[in-house]
Amino acid sequence: MTQHPKRKAVLGQISDADLRLLRVFQAVVDCGGMTAAELELNISTSTISRHVKDLETRLGLTLCRRGRSGFALTPEGERIHAETRQLLAATESFRASVDALHNRLGGSLHVAVFDKTASNPQARIAQAVALFRRQAPDVVIHLHVGTIQAIEHGVMAGQYQLGIIPEHRRSETLSYDELFGESMFLYCATGHPLFGTRRGALTWADVRRHAFAGLGYHSPNMELSHRERLQRSATAFDQESVATFILSGDFVGFLPDHYAAGFVRGGQMQAIDPEQFHYQCHFSAIVRQSPEPAPATRLFHHCLTHAHALHSGSV
Repeated sequence: MTQHPKRKAVLGQISDADLRLLRVFQAVVDCGGMTAAELELNISTSTISRHVKDLETRLGLTLCRRGRSGFALTPEGERIHAETRQLLAATESFRASVDALHNRLGGSLHVAVFDKTASNPQARIAQAVALFRRQAPDVVIHLHVGTIQAIEHGVMAGQYQLGIIPEHRRSETLSYDELFGESMFLYCATGHPLFGTRRGALTWADVRRHAFAGLGYHSPNMELSHRERLQRSATAFDQESVATFILSGDFVGFLPDHYAAGFVRGGQMQAIDPEQFHYQCHFSAIVRQSPEPAPATRLFHHCLTHAHALHSGSV
């Protein structure tokens, strides 16, 4: 029987130098290119390019295409980027655990929030950040914005230590703590046939006759549109996109009242019979149930729940 020689691993052991190259690669991808990453990394574009090339040589893979057409990841680059996120999140978690053993809160904390929450008067995320900073000034907070699914998956994968999302369906791997609410109303723009319609004059059947712009992923928005049989004529993936469709004058769509307020004041948009066409969202903080969150994550979670409890008067 022929004995095949054992193949040597391409990468071998991962060194500190490899981790530095991976951090450069992640920054390049997150910034959308080497030139854009220059400010973030505080090194020259030529140095960044050399580091990415060194990483490609180290891995034996082509990770990205760069040239006049712009920066783009190869399929192998997409895979390595996803694995890099998990690896660097694990190293950050390890560092946080070591800090905890020394009774010190340090390192980084990555928090992801659903879009357009800063203008919500019921949200107290900024106050929670202030509370946290007073107790853990050495922790660097990274605040991300994403879709519900991206935040959920990021928390599950360890990319984010905590997420804040409107609840739609619960995962057994996450724990949920309700923080605040949000009122969603159906809007149309100036020039739309429903603009100026008097209250009580419309039914859901009337609304179904008009083009509807809704979110293209599972969410309270999608649940309501399915329940009321609103067929999407345009698909959006954030509130900004919904607002753009509405402002075209061709669509109706749901927006948070606090976000739409500026358009309403400017006479560009109007809520359609708000007593009838509305729904409520309930935002919750989500963290992984296992492994147990690091001390910095637990502290930030406490600051969130405390800030919102103070606002609601339950403390």
